[in-house]
Amino acid sequence: MMSAEELIPAVRNLARPVCLEQGVELIHVEWLREPGGWVLRLYLDRPGGITLDDCAVFSRQISDLIDVNLDIDASYRLEVSSPGPQRPLGQASDFNRFKGHQARIRTARPVSGRRTFTGIVNGAEGDTVCMLVDGQPILFGFSSIKKAHLLNYNGDN
Repeated sequence: MMSAEELIPAVRNLARPVCLEQGVELIHVEWLREPGGWVLRLYLDRPGGITLDDCAVFSRQISDLIDVNLDIDASYRLEVSSPGPQRPLGQASDFNRFKGHQARIRTARPVSGRRTFTGIVNGAEGDTVCMLVDGQPILFGFSSIKKAHLLNYNGDN
């Protein structure tokens, strides 16, 4: 079976041309084992938001591309959705784009005895992300971030 490190970039590469054609932004790709089995989840967005019809059209197109181009040796469910108010922060550039917004970061290993941090995104430089937590700047190596997402995002930016 393809690892997440192999599958996610391959799916991104297949999805990019479809996104450009549809006028949508690929926000994040996840490959997760959940109680019901494997899930390949893609989050899309565009100015004005994503509709259910947008998700259905994109899902059919990307599903066919994945079936033809990738050898996934597992049964999985493909989910395509809007990022919603808990919009994932999946790239270093997201931390600059959403500077000033409230977010939650979960790290792979403890930082100052903690793994979960809630605060205000203060940007990124190189492979380092800065967030203000309780008014204090905390730096995270991008590779140490297990999961990050905005809180109560309303579509601004």
